[in-house]
Amino acid sequence: MNILRFEDLVASGKARGQRVFIRADLNVPLDDAGHITEDTRIRASIPCIALALKAGAAVMVTSHLGRPTEGEFKPEDSLAPVARRMGELMGREIPVVANWVDGVRVAPGELVMLENCRVNKGEKKNNEALARKMAALCDIFVHDAFGTAHRAEASTYGIAQFAKVACAGPLLAAEIDAITKALAQPKRPLVAIVAGSKVSTKLTILQALAKNVDQLIVGGGIANTFMLAAGLSIGKSLAEADLLGEAKAVIKAMKARGAAVPIPVDVVTAKAFAADAPATVKAATDVAADDLILDIGPTTAAALAEQLKAAGTIVWNGPVGVFEFEAFAHGTETIARAIAASSAFSIAGGGDTLAAIAKYGIEKQIGYISTGGGAFLEVLEGKTLPAFEILERRAVTG
Repeated sequence: MNILRFEDLVASGKARGQRVFIRADLNVPLDDAGHITEDTRIRASIPCIALALKAGAAVMVTSHLGRPTEGEFKPEDSLAPVARRMGELMGREIPVVANWVDGVRVAPGELVMLENCRVNKGEKKNNEALARKMAALCDIFVHDAFGTAHRAEASTYGIAQFAKVACAGPLLAAEIDAITKALAQPKRPLVAIVAGSKVSTKLTILQALAKNVDQLIVGGGIANTFMLAAGLSIGKSLAEADLLGEAKAVIKAMKARGAAVPIPVDVVTAKAFAADAPATVKAATDVAADDLILDIGPTTAAALAEQLKAAGTIVWNGPVGVFEFEAFAHGTETIARAIAASSAFSIAGGGDTLAAIAKYGIEKQIGYISTGGGAFLEVLEGKTLPAFEILERRAVTG
């Protein structure tokens, strides 16, 4: 993908003395008292900011936080807790600037945080006048928020359109590189794991991947729908009977390419959806009318693990069972450890997937962990993200 990278601008000395506007993703979880409960996104954003400061730029950084009402700033919408935490991590005071659209005072070597960009009227609809005002604040716009890359908003798209220079920050560039490696130029065999409660939410992803992958592993409620499509009984398990035609079409598309959607040969069932419900392993052909399938069985998990270990590239989105309940976590753990042990390049994304990676402590064994939930899913669907599109266009047209 042909985009301008901020690191290259810095290396060539073109950021020195320039006003740099960084759109980061600092949308961190807060408790009821307004305290940050998890700061991964803040930590991940610091390298880009530090790079700009080291280059001698005048640095402005902004982000959205929560779901504020445009034009109505409330104290709970403030980025002040984020600025405090970032300041602790960077060892400096970071002033927070409100009402910044019409002008910001910042000198080379200084860093300011611009208040929650989603409070600005016209942000979400990418209002042109707002985007032009933002662009006028800087010499260089740096998009470093992959989590917002699927949205065309004033602070992510419009500003990139009108800024003198628009480029990708290190986080966004790393996502582009990982996605290209996994999907555009994959080492074969390419195996995708797509799991979740519903086929309907992942149908376009399944259809897109069916055209490209060598093996499509389905899990969770999605696997139940595919089991139904294969003529198996699933008892009272979560499934979408109205999407059997679509599931069969995906199986057929894979088969036509000599590829496969492995259907579970054994499953773990319970009579109730509960952490303490007794778990029973049974053949996929023996599921009773009152059974709930809550995980893949050990034989299925072992067979999939062998295929993952032999893969060239692995794309992982979603746990294959109710891994939050210990009795139904074996399938997800087996898959996770197989990915960790594989020599394949692996890319993983989605909130539940990240929770599983953290639970089994395999962060260092995954090739790339994507930070953007919705953006990651849209890439898997084969969509061109607005952020990528405008940065590519600006790289060509200047």
